[in-house]
Order: sequence, then C-alpha cells, then structure tokens
Amino acid sequence: MAGWIAVLALALAAFTLAATALRLPREGYALFGSVLLFGLAGYAWQGSPEQPGSPKAAQVQEPRSGEGMVEARRTLFGDDARTPNYLLTSDAFARRGQFDDAAGMLRRGLTENPDHLEGWLALAMALTGHADGTITPAAEHAYDRARAIDPANPASDFFLGFAYLQSGQIRQARSVWSDLLERSPEDAPWRPDLAARVEQLDQMIANAPMLQ
Repeated sequence: MAGWIAVLALALAAFTLAATALRLPREGYALFGSVLLFGLAGYAWQGSPEQPGSPKAAQVQEPRSGEGMVEARRTLFGDDARTPNYLLTSDAFARRGQFDDAAGMLRRGLTENPDHLEGWLALAMALTGHADGTITPAAEHAYDRARAIDPANPASDFFLGFAYLQSGQIRQARSVWSDLLERSPEDAPWRPDLAARVEQLDQMIANAPMLQ
C-alpha cells in the first residue's frame, strides 16, 4: 500500500509542479493529466509498485499485460491452495495474453462454480483484455456478478475503475471509485489510496471539464 501512495504522491506532485512552477497553460491540463493517469493505470495493470525495479532491457521490452493483470488480481485475494484448477488454467492463458482462451476456460469453470467471486472477476478482466481495454456488456455483467457475490469486497469496482480509466473514460472511473469509497468502512485498508485516486480525478475534471 505504501508503494501505491508513493506513486500517487509523485504523480500529484508532477501535476502541481507543471501547473504552478512551470506555468502550464490551463488548456494543457487535460493532456498532461491524461498522460499521468494513463501512466498510473498502466503501472497498476502491469507493474508491481511494492517490488524493486529491474534494469534488464528484456523485461522492459517484453509485453506483460496478461502477467500483470493476473498478479494484480491475485494481490487482492492472496495465495490460496484451494484455488480451483479452472482458474489456474485460465490464468496460465491470460499470462500469455490468450484472453479468449482464458475466458472460455472461465466460463466452463463458472458453470460449476457460479458463486466464485474471483472467477467472475477473472472473467471480467479477461473479457476486457480480449477487447483491448474496452468494457463490453459481457465484461460488465461479469463485474456485476462478482460484486453481487460479495458487495463488501472492493475488488470488482477497484478493477472496473481501472478499466474505465485505461479506456479514457475518466468520469466513469471517478464514479465507480467514488461509489466504492462511500460504501467502504472507515477503517478499510484501501480507503486512503482510493480517496487519493478520487481526489486526483476530481482535480483533473475540474481543470479540464471536457474530459469524458
């Protein structure tokens, strides 16, 4: 969590520096802010802010969207020896970027495990990945199913917000995260990070009302 807060603080500091010390024109706020937000979205989807960086060029060049997607989801659920085989197999497909195969495996597995929250979330993310970041009706349905199974679990709306952010739908991402923040208990460990993200989006929208 500390890693995420540090990344967000750095992004906010960069935006403030550009807007004040560097006197970035107001008409440039949208572009500059979007660059920062998309960087954060990509980092969250692909990176691991709690892990030390590696200078190896091969790791930088290798596409890791599927790998990052699986690892990001797993951090919210932890390692569980009881993870069903169908989810393990679908994750193997997703790590290689074979999102259609991953989704097919998940659909078959969920037929026998209709109340498996992580399975529905994995399906939502696989369908979004297969659509190159677009949240299709099928993906939205899967996010809804995951949320309905355990409304107190933040995973569904957390990643749904990232998906909207990644597709450039800033206001929609803000709406999803703001609703999640309102539903979250005061002592929820994710509240500080989530509140900071909502505040950042509010600042961007205020400075660039033309954003979607």
